[in-house]
Amino acid sequence: MEEHQVVLPPPPPPPPPPHVLIFPFPAQSHVNSMLKLAELLCHAGLHVTFLVTHFTHCRLLRHSNVHSHFTRYPGFRFETISDGLPEDDPHSGENIVDLLKSFGLIAKPLLTDLLITDREKNADSAATGRRKITCIVADGLSSFTIDVAEEIGIPVFCFRTASACNFWAYFCVPKLIENGELPFKGKNLDVLVTSIPGMDGFLRRRDLPSFCRVGDVTHPDFQLFVNETLKSSRAQGLILNTLEELEGPILAHTRSQFPKIYTIGPLQTHLKSRLKVPICSNSLWEEDMSCITWLNAQPLRSVVYVSFGSLTMVTKDQLIEFWHGLINSGKQFLWVIRPNSVLGKNGETQILTELLQGTRERGYIVDWAPQEIVLAHQAIGGFLTHSGWNSILESVVAGVPMICWPYHGDQQINSRFVGEIWKLGLDMKDTCDRHIIEKMVRKLMDEMREEFKQSTDLMAKLAKNAVSEGGSSYSSLDGLIEDIRLMCVDL
Repeated sequence: MEEHQVVLPPPPPPPPPPHVLIFPFPAQSHVNSMLKLAELLCHAGLHVTFLVTHFTHCRLLRHSNVHSHFTRYPGFRFETISDGLPEDDPHSGENIVDLLKSFGLIAKPLLTDLLITDREKNADSAATGRRKITCIVADGLSSFTIDVAEEIGIPVFCFRTASACNFWAYFCVPKLIENGELPFKGKNLDVLVTSIPGMDGFLRRRDLPSFCRVGDVTHPDFQLFVNETLKSSRAQGLILNTLEELEGPILAHTRSQFPKIYTIGPLQTHLKSRLKVPICSNSLWEEDMSCITWLNAQPLRSVVYVSFGSLTMVTKDQLIEFWHGLINSGKQFLWVIRPNSVLGKNGETQILTELLQGTRERGYIVDWAPQEIVLAHQAIGGFLTHSGWNSILESVVAGVPMICWPYHGDQQINSRFVGEIWKLGLDMKDTCDRHIIEKMVRKLMDEMREEFKQSTDLMAKLAKNAVSEGGSSYSSLDGLIEDIRLMCVDL
């Protein structure tokens, strides 16, 4: 009897990997952090759609190599959306509240349409080769994304790109109001704040986020910032660009309200550790590489790097005070003065010309610098910073002590922790005087040089260990990726 061989049908193709939509607030630090997270997820085999504003996307195309860099990940793609502001709007620090308001009004319906279209187009994932969006990673300043995700039925994670200490302070603002600590009674900004667990012994009024300095806590702008944070509790989890070794005590308090927290920072170091390849630039500004040539000619740890980030605005008088303070300190300095960052329509060009002419023997001025490369340079001995969280983490990893001159938002509280708790530098908030600036620079670079070297070297080592295999941030990122994969099983 002839035997017939049974031909089995080929096994079905494996389902597409999870598909994550990442949606940053349209500011340099937010886009930078979330692009790094996007690459870490792509490296793990996930698909990522990165949704940015037209303005942000154009600047990325003009000033970074992000598009060519991400071609190595076939599961990555950009999508663009309007931010609601005119094309000629400067998108500067003075307009950040306007951007926050317009962004929510314009982007919410556009995001809803995008998600609905994605579900219809990718309903048959086997045919398209791309799974419909599994989950969303929403910027903590774009809480309307949580509203949309809940309406459509998509899980959402909240990514706060600022520090854990700042997030916890924001979250405790209702408690400050309830206990009568807000609004402030009197003008003394050195009064201790007692209603934020974990900070009640060193946090002063002046260290609270800048929007707390209001006379009316019912003001819409004040309520806007508070509500953005409170809505985060509705997300499936909270992602933070920090590490347990730096903010562990505050994270312990935060977990009382947010049990699912993923601490995956410092992201820039985490990415380098996992990929072991050159990291792409995510800059929205053209980086002037000539400053590296200048640094190469300077002695070891002799230069103060000065940069106030992508949003800070300064007055002409403040600019002059900083210049005199730096010159009088006797130290070499590399100073980033962003175009259109000086308040006032008249005189900026003349002042900058005068500064450039008076700086040639002592320093170097550029419009924008490759900050991670600069901070890692052996000539850098200190960092005069606005104390934005990305800048602080980059300084921590490089082992560079800081002088913090905060401008707004989270920067006030960051600077207090840098100076008082972590002992990684000096806090110079609420003053801009040439004599104080000179004194602070000398203190950082000379008087306390060895003391700061010990503390910054230790924290740099802890940060690098955290993102190494088995480290706290490494394990936390693995946990996030696994939780995203499990969401596909539940679909």
